[in-house]
Amino acid sequence: MRTASPIRTTPGGVRIDIRVIPRASKTAFAGLRDGRLLLRVTAPPVEGAANSAVIAAVATALDVPKRAVALIDGDSSRNKSLEVAGVTEAVVRQRLGTQLTTKV
Repeated sequence: MRTASPIRTTPGGVRIDIRVIPRASKTAFAGLRDGRLLLRVTAPPVEGAANSAVIAAVATALDVPKRAVALIDGDSSRNKSLEVAGVTEAVVRQRLGTQLTTKV
């Protein structure tokens, strides 16, 4: 079980650790699970559809263009690490708010 924060500062922005639940009824952040931000997406885990949905959801939530969000690790896993360019850890924490304190 992870205990570190799911958000870390990097030289170009932040890295976010996410646990993805594909084929959900709606796309939404749903708190923390095992030290990762839980994100439910409607897309199935087929041909990169879920990865694209994750990138789109993170970009929308952080108000950055999709090109600023890169999948760093976990291409074929539910546990993913994304790097978001051009934002600070404080901005991410502000925009995701209660999602970072709610444990599920």
